[in-house]
Parts: sequence; structure tokens; C-alpha cells
Amino acid sequence: MLFSKILVAYDGSKASNKALDRAIELAKVSPNAVLDVIHAFDFPRVFIGEGLAPLPPSLNNDYYNLAVQTTDEAKERIQAAGVTANVDLIQGAAAEVLLDFSKENDSDIIIIGSRGLGGIREFVLGSVSHNVVQHAQVPVLIVK
Repeated sequence: MLFSKILVAYDGSKASNKALDRAIELAKVSPNAVLDVIHAFDFPRVFIGEGLAPLPPSLNNDYYNLAVQTTDEAKERIQAAGVTANVDLIQGAAAEVLLDFSKENDSDIIIIGSRGLGGIREFVLGSVSHNVVQHAQVPVLIVK
């Protein structure tokens, strides 16, 4: 089965690196395939009771700079593989960003790593990959 619009989630984790490798392989065997690589990031929030505590702007800058660095890593890996891709940095919850992007861009498949860099949030709220599988309108390939 060949795909013409391949969407891959990338956060720099080991599993997302494997997912990117798989997406590159699919793009190479699918003539004229469009490869979209998305790095979704969100600024940290700290709740105290029912209120939201303000964080220093420098912390938000650090998060943003790390997101840009992660996106640059993806671009370098794609270029080294000799594939053309659109690499985007989008702010928001990862699963929501991926699902919205997939729908808006008519992706044929979503490729995502089985475990990302979610940490404790992933344990409490459920993994991004699980959420994507449950709500996607297209096939989802989860890479271990």
C-alpha cells in the first residue's frame, strides 16, 4: 500500500526517531509522497489549587528554544536521508495537534512512536499514541 500524504509525529525521543525512520522509508517507496513532520510543543503550566501560577518568561523561552532545536534535528535527519519534507512546529497538546493537522491536510496515515517524552503526564492522562489511535480517521502506525 502506497501513501501520498504521510504525517509523522516527532519529539526527539527514541521511539519518535524510529517513527521518523519508518516515515522516511515509506516516503522513499511512495512516488510523489508528501511527508509532513510535526513537533507539537506546549508551554508548561503550574496549577496551585484551582488557580494557574505564572511562570517566568525565561522558562517559556527555554521551552520554545528546545522545541526549535528538536525541529532542527528532524530537518537535519530528513536532509541526510535525501527526502523532501515539511517540518512544522505547532503549539498545543500533541494528540490534538496531530489529529487536527491530519484532518486539515487529508493525511493518509499517521506514524507515531509508542512512547514519547511525556513523562508523568503520559502516565496520568494516557499516552499521546493511544489518544491518536482512538480518535484518528486514518490508519495509525505505532512504532516501538
